[in-house]
Amino acid sequence: MKTIHANKKTVKRRWLLVDASDKPLGRMASEVALILRGKRKPDYTPHVDTGDFVIVVNASEVKLTGKKWEQKNYYDYSGYPGGLRVRSATVMRERKPTEIVRRAVRGMLPKGTLGNQMIRKLKIYAAAEHPHQAQKPEKLEL
Repeated sequence: MKTIHANKKTVKRRWLLVDASDKPLGRMASEVALILRGKRKPDYTPHVDTGDFVIVVNASEVKLTGKKWEQKNYYDYSGYPGGLRVRSATVMRERKPTEIVRRAVRGMLPKGTLGNQMIRKLKIYAAAEHPHQAQKPEKLEL
């Protein structure tokens, strides 16, 4: 047997399409994070970005269980006194529905430059339309 060490030249990337409508946010985000990292590939290498591109559509229709729409808060801090902004999940869904999915997936990826590379391969859209038809994405059922 031969050990495979992936690098940028040997990685083959696919485009996958995920429909987020009526999917629980955390379960969908963990699957997307695994795909972005490349952990489902046989040539997975921890220090190399071996993941695929993921297109998430219908992000505004993602599901949160229980009372999370009212009780879950998103925090942004500018670093200055009084610079803390707190928004509930309901407000985030109205203003930036794609940001809910992006933050959920980002929290499950490695921190640092490798995680920054991986999150760039995630394309999120609030509606069903997306501009990536030329890449011929494969539909992925979660």
